[in-house]
Amino acid sequence: MELRQLQYFVKVAGKEHVTQAAEELHVAQSAVSRQIHQLEKELGVELFKQKGRNLQLTAVGQLFCSRIESILKDLDRAVAEVHEFLDPEQGEIRLGFPHSLGVHMLPIIIADFKKRYPNVKFRFKQGMYTTLIKDVTEAEVDLAFISPFPDHHDQVSGDVVLTEELFAILPPGHPLAGESEISLYQLKDDKFILFSKGYSLRPIVLHACLEAGFTPKIAFEGEETDTIRGLVAAGMGVSLLPEMASYHNGKLAPTRVKISSPKVTRTIGLIYRSDDKLPLVAQSFRTFLLEHFNVKSCTETDV
Repeated sequence: MELRQLQYFVKVAGKEHVTQAAEELHVAQSAVSRQIHQLEKELGVELFKQKGRNLQLTAVGQLFCSRIESILKDLDRAVAEVHEFLDPEQGEIRLGFPHSLGVHMLPIIIADFKKRYPNVKFRFKQGMYTTLIKDVTEAEVDLAFISPFPDHHDQVSGDVVLTEELFAILPPGHPLAGESEISLYQLKDDKFILFSKGYSLRPIVLHACLEAGFTPKIAFEGEETDTIRGLVAAGMGVSLLPEMASYHNGKLAPTRVKISSPKVTRTIGLIYRSDDKLPLVAQSFRTFLLEHFNVKSCTETDV
């Protein structure tokens, strides 16, 4: 059994088509078919079955594929770690993050890090709370920024790097727009624009409103901070956003007002797999972040 056979097999499984797999692999279709046939002969099973013009994994093919994908990922990691050992300042960091951190915080951090390590490359993956945890546990990324920081998780560890305050975001003509600070209860009669279900800021805002003594009337839902800011600025409702997510560049901008009670905050953390050693370049980035935010390392503490 050769590595090339396994690589061809995984590519065909993903594409469900020998021709498309061959094109991406930059080899002849006959070469891919031959390697797959030899692999099936060696294993003594059929890995694929014909379905129309496509190939579909058999039951045993699915089992074999999941194992091989994991092996190939480990192999890629091993090769990367060897290169990073030789020169840890030339590796690649696979980093996950939520949309709200990509507006302001992430670009600043990456720019500062690149000043110290100019040859390090980044591969970014944006996602929601549950998606980011899954990406870390399944080794799709090395590290992930996440908010809120999970209280406990068996498979990930990490560090809280920042606790950020949330502000009321109001239309410019709102009666409370000129106040220096307000109570959240003063917005009980307003319509709210919230993040859609699955986004971590949504339960934070809902919980804060309940703590303030009311259930918010939801007028609209969005998936990006730009959308929420724009709808608020247009007078469609009010919202709550973290400070770093309330920056704007457009002409139509909402007003940001401090909330005196209850205090509404979110934690931002950096997570990684508990049972796996970080690549040297990713560890350099983690160390840089802890210094950047002046955070004491909690390497031995599970989330």
